Amino acid sequence: MPLLRIRQDDLSDPRIEAFMNEHLADMHATSPPESVHALDMAKLRRPEISFFTGWYDTPGGDELVVTGALRRLDMTRGELKSMRSRADLRGHGLGRQMLMHLMAYARGIGLQQLLLETGTGPFFEPAHGLYLSQGFVECGPFDDYTLDPFSRYMHRLL
Repeated sequence: MPLLRIRQDDLSDPRIEAFMNEHLADMHATSPPESVHALDMAKLRRPEISFFTGWYDTPGGDELVVTGALRRLDMTRGELKSMRSRADLRGHGLGRQMLMHLMAYARGIGLQQLLLETGTGPFFEPAHGLYLSQGFVECGPFDDYTLDPFSRYMHRLL
């Protein structure tokens, strides 16, 4: 596998929008509309969001292979958003590398806790395993989230 290059991104590259549209389509295909909490491009551009992309350098040019975002909730807490690996590369550790990057970034900006909401169906089982392997534990809904059988909430102290 090529070396993964992660960078903070301004979302101006059209490949990112296409990648995130696939993410939204997957979320709508696996959860009822009222349980989809994935952010569209306009919401990803909000000032409280730091968005990161992971790229492979290939002979044909850069290839976008993973994304992740951190939404600052307050001075000590952040929420993981938009974690997605390219479908044909899932299971190759890209999500883990992005998660490690986001946790280091969160520590670097002084956050003490990360929270997340993810789905509950079989599609989300690899994500559950990843988060659990990195010390995330179950918690209840936070901020504007509510109890929802299609949502799983987790948190981790940094």
